[in-house]
Amino acid sequence: MATNFLVHEKIWFDKFKYDDAERKFYEQMNGPVAGSSRQENGASVILRDIARARENIQKSLAGSAGPGASSGPGGDHSELIIRITSLEVENQNLRGVVQDLQRAISKLEARLSVLEKSSPAHRATAPQTQHVSPMRQVETPTKAATAMEDDEDDDIDLFGSDGEDDKEATRLREERLRQYAERKAKKPALVAKSSILLDVKPWDDETDMAQLEACVRSVQLDGLTWGGSKLVPVGYGIRKLQIQCVVEDDKVGTDLLEEAITKFQEHVQSVDIAAFNKI
Repeated sequence: MATNFLVHEKIWFDKFKYDDAERKFYEQMNGPVAGSSRQENGASVILRDIARARENIQKSLAGSAGPGASSGPGGDHSELIIRITSLEVENQNLRGVVQDLQRAISKLEARLSVLEKSSPAHRATAPQTQHVSPMRQVETPTKAATAMEDDEDDDIDLFGSDGEDDKEATRLREERLRQYAERKAKKPALVAKSSILLDVKPWDDETDMAQLEACVRSVQLDGLTWGGSKLVPVGYGIRKLQIQCVVEDDKVGTDLLEEAITKFQEHVQSVDIAAFNKI
């Protein structure tokens, strides 16, 4: 009964195996330890790791290159030092380049200042080099006075040529106006036209549609031109006449056209406008 009871209890029987595995793991990480130090606590292990890290840092700072310097914390620190050294070298090179650029800019500014100082002086001295002789100074007003006298002489017309020029210009203008009026009169005037589609309906299915179309086409008016036609079924055997015509708007109106067609009362019942388009 006691054995069955222990079977159901949660007892860690193989804990010693896990303890041995943990001890071997720490020995591999931190190196072999003596048999007397198996019971040391975790604080001593942390202190030993810290001391070892300090030794590696001191070696890397002192520039010592050992077999373990390329791996572990000391190796990483040495790589950082190498990078910092290369950055310092690049920084010094960049400073040299910047200093060279500053010197070149200062030289350019000095040259620009010299040019700016020299250009106004050159402009100021340029008028002084121009020497005007007394003869030229006297000739200038003389020429101006001569030109004014010539203009005054041109304004005075002793023979009345201005009146003749005005008459000639008037004649030319009237001639051009007359020619323009003649060209405009010869140009044909634009005639407004419309295209109309008419629906002419008979009284019944016995109406002679050929006679009806002949009656419609017999309507002749000034400005009216008849076009094509066709018979369109309406229903119950009745067909209507669709006929096209072109009319001049100023001469023929839709009311006049409907009135002329509806006079044929024997054949025509009604006239409707199916389509009306301007041409």
